[in-house]
Amino acid sequence: MTRAAFCAFPFRWLAPAGLFLAAAALSGAAVAASASAPELTEQQRGTAQKVAASGVPLSELAANAPDSYTVKSGDTLWGISGLFLQRPWRWPELWGMNLEEIRNPHMIFPGQILHLDTSSGRARLLVGKPLGSDVVKLSPQVRTAKLETSAITSIPFNLIEPFLNEAVIFEGDTLNSAPRIVATQEGRVLLSRGDTAYVRGDRGQNTVFRIFRQATALRDPSTREVLGYEAPFVGTAELVRTGDAQAVGSSKADVVPDTFLVTSIRQEAGVGDRLAPVVAHEYENYAPHAPQGDVAGQIVSIYGDALTAGQSQIVALNRGASDGVERGHVLALWHDGRREVDPTDGRRTLMKLPDERHGELFVFRVFSRMSYALIMSVKEPVKVGDRFTKP
Repeated sequence: MTRAAFCAFPFRWLAPAGLFLAAAALSGAAVAASASAPELTEQQRGTAQKVAASGVPLSELAANAPDSYTVKSGDTLWGISGLFLQRPWRWPELWGMNLEEIRNPHMIFPGQILHLDTSSGRARLLVGKPLGSDVVKLSPQVRTAKLETSAITSIPFNLIEPFLNEAVIFEGDTLNSAPRIVATQEGRVLLSRGDTAYVRGDRGQNTVFRIFRQATALRDPSTREVLGYEAPFVGTAELVRTGDAQAVGSSKADVVPDTFLVTSIRQEAGVGDRLAPVVAHEYENYAPHAPQGDVAGQIVSIYGDALTAGQSQIVALNRGASDGVERGHVLALWHDGRREVDPTDGRRTLMKLPDERHGELFVFRVFSRMSYALIMSVKEPVKVGDRFTKP
């Protein structure tokens, strides 16, 4: 029986649904939307072109790849590709398979049927009706859709969205000189949402800030060199009144702090907490891909208070932009082989078992010497010091 093709498409970061795609029904009139996606790199496009000419080797398919699959709301490109391929992050090859069939390959919608065709001895894409009926080719057209049928995302955006502003690696201990909370309304020990905080320090022209606890140094697990500083995220605050507006009854000699309103809270704020400006969200397209050069390193920290991490948690890596790490890089996680004694040779020889690959990381934030990555899959708990390599 002929197997029918799956949809291979570039893993485009489609993160909030309205950023690259907006579609809604308004008073019975449909509003159609499409969005321009950032250009692929020449290397990615070249790979896709080559695969488009011949299809993907059957050896790349997962053992239980289905004949067809209907895209559902909540699916991700990574998850769907994992149904068909052994290595779902190899998106350029997958996109190449549908280069002729899908003209707008980053727009994949719930309800579409994806078929896997292996009749030629290579895996190719067909999209449309089930086997036994005519295959429908897609062409550019206005699409009318409700919000719930918006194009699916590459990976679960909700897993990393909170960390785009909260998880920050400071290149130096800059929080020591950042604006700080010096007093609270009515002398309260802790501040919650809606409370007033009084702040001193140079805030420049910024009016919206994130609140952080005191930063701690992040050290390389091997060299013990300080690579950056990480501070627990507390919440956000907005400027209400500058200290230049002298308080009633104060003299020119008085030091009057700025007045801030705590607008959101992750944990209660207090005197001594530091403020850093809110930066624009990095709602960029993320194209999962392997590093071109060799990349290897270790886990520096697990974001939060946990001692170990599992799937969908965030870890900090001891490699960054200066080491060739990019947003979208996929890395292999390795578990160090344990040391055991050979009980069979009579001498109880000490052995080190082989290291085992047991998971994958997806890099989503990159700093100069460090990066943050999402654990996409893992077999055993991840801990500080665990290794990662090029997949």
